[in-house]
Amino acid sequence: MADQQDTRVVDFLYEAGMLKRYKRTGWVVAGVADAESIADHAYRTTIAAAVIAAMEGADPQRAAFLAAFHDSQETRVTDIPYLGKRYLKAAPNPEVTADQVAGLPEEVASAVKGAVAEYEDRQSPEAVCARDADKLECLLQAVEYREQRGGQTQAWIDTSLEQLKTASAKRLAQEALNRGSLEWMHETRDSKPAL
Repeated sequence: MADQQDTRVVDFLYEAGMLKRYKRTGWVVAGVADAESIADHAYRTTIAAAVIAAMEGADPQRAAFLAAFHDSQETRVTDIPYLGKRYLKAAPNPEVTADQVAGLPEEVASAVKGAVAEYEDRQSPEAVCARDADKLECLLQAVEYREQRGGQTQAWIDTSLEQLKTASAKRLAQEALNRGSLEWMHETRDSKPAL
């Protein structure tokens, strides 16, 4: 017979999987066919958080951990588009997270609630880096959609740029705007491998 806490952990992991199904609504509004999922966004945000934190002298592992949970509440409230937020008031992320982790082993619940609270507080260097990673990832995705589909994504680029705080994220964003998303592949293909 399964332990009740193990059942809750498995349910929590199944719930997290919902983020692979839900599309980022901003891209749907922008007319992007087959828009990325919330999980797609969260993955690159986690990588970007580690990179920005390393560049800023913060803890890359902690920043990545915070970024991994930054949109986890959207399993329950979905990805409310920016305009919709004027009219719809979702519960605060820490409140949603508390419901999500109810019944989990205390060490798991505490780790997840702590990550969400730190991210939402935006005071630690790691939280600032994780937040910048969220915005930088949106900018990168907007550039890719613009290249691939000619989409109307400039507003997402502009908004993301305005919200960046760290010097590293600002530099990376400018570089992303000056570079095609596949230039790295062509340059790698044409270069000699390092041995």
